[in-house]
This record gives sequence, C-alpha cells and structure tokens, in this order.
Amino acid sequence: MDTRKEDMTHPTIGIIGAGSMGGVLAHHLAKLGHPVLIANSRGPESLAAFAADIGVTPAPVADVAHAGDIIILAIPTKAVPNLPPGLFSALPSSIVVIDIGNYHPELRDGRIHAIDQGLLDSQWVARQIGHPVIKAFNNIFAGSLARKGAPKGTRGRKALSVCGDSAEAKATVLCLVDDLGFDPVDGGALHDSWRQQPGTPAYCNDLDAASLRHALAEADQSRTVQYRAEQEARIRRSLSCSEG
Repeated sequence: MDTRKEDMTHPTIGIIGAGSMGGVLAHHLAKLGHPVLIANSRGPESLAAFAADIGVTPAPVADVAHAGDIIILAIPTKAVPNLPPGLFSALPSSIVVIDIGNYHPELRDGRIHAIDQGLLDSQWVARQIGHPVIKAFNNIFAGSLARKGAPKGTRGRKALSVCGDSAEAKATVLCLVDDLGFDPVDGGALHDSWRQQPGTPAYCNDLDAASLRHALAEADQSRTVQYRAEQEARIRRSLSCSEG
C-alpha cells in the first residue's frame, strides 16, 4: 500500500541505512518537519531507541521504500545488490532516490568490475535498483553535515553539489540541501558526478558555493582512479593513527 503524504511542503522521507550519514540526515530532516522512516539490515527493533530519541519511525526496508516521496540510500556500495529484489523497480518515476554512497574498493566494498571499467558508482547503483538516482551528500563528512549548516545568506555558508539527469528530481534535492543549511550547487548530469567523488577537489573540503563550483570545474577525469586511491590511502592512515 502506498502511504505517501500529499502535503509536499514536508514530503515523507525514507532513509535506508542508519550509519553516521543516515543518522545525521534522519535527525536534521525530522527537525525540519519531515515525516522520516528509517531502516537498516537488522530490522526496525534494532533502531527503536535511536528512532524514538530523534523523532523518526523505524520500519522494514520495503515499507521505507514504499512510503517515502524521497528515498535516501545511505548504505555501502557493496550492500546495494542485497536490497530486496524489485524494491525500486515498480516505484513511480516521481519518487526521488538519492544515492549518497561512495565506492571504496580497497577499504570496504571489494572490486566491482563495472565500476572499475569506468561506470560511475551512481550509474551502477541506478542499474542495480532499476530506478534513476540523484547523487548528493556523498562529498561531506557526517560531522560537517551535522554541525556546519547555516541560514541562507550567511557569509561563507558551506555548499553541497547535486548531480542528476532529471531536472525536477534534482531541483527537489537542491531545495533539500538549502533547507538543511547549505548553499545548493547544480553539479550537472549524473555522468558529471565523478567530479565530487572521493579524492577530488570538491570532496569533503567544506567549501562555499563559489569555491565548490571552481573545485568541480578543476577536477581531472583522467585522475578518477588516482583520486579514489589517494583518498583511500588517507583514510587508511587516519584509521591507523586513531588506532595507535
């Protein structure tokens, strides 16, 4: 049964994945007045205390996908094929699906041949789920997303870029970015989303809008694999230092 809200002032948002990014988004979107449903791979019971604390509804994955006007995929790339078969393929085209993930072949996801051969991670995700996706929130750390939002017009307000092929869906996500306290930047079509992938100048540098546009333009597509490898090396060093 489709239980989506008709009031699109605060569309219902479903979040699949309750890690650091999914949790921050759930918290802030609920504070903005959105009805938020959240799911993880362990079932709604495992989220009961967290959900009650921030005012969201824990639910099975299928319910989250079928109740939201906007669906946020906040899971590792390797977990996408493990979603229930057909979960997204029957959704109306009007439902906006946001992929916030990043492909980390050495640190987490293992090798995915199609991506290694040049398919962008979000293009691969769209093929896996059978529904178009918008790329957003993948180039900011959870801590920055939690703390660095600011009212519109604030000097030096941080910016986030959004990529996608549907102008209407992208506009929806750009508005969401603005509501969350960040200047929205149109990053182009989905095939441009490599410009905000791990290691690029636009990745997790907490830039203002002008600087973010410059960073997106500055990225070199021939270095995509190198960007990712360098970022994974930085993460590995950071983890090593924290463990030490």
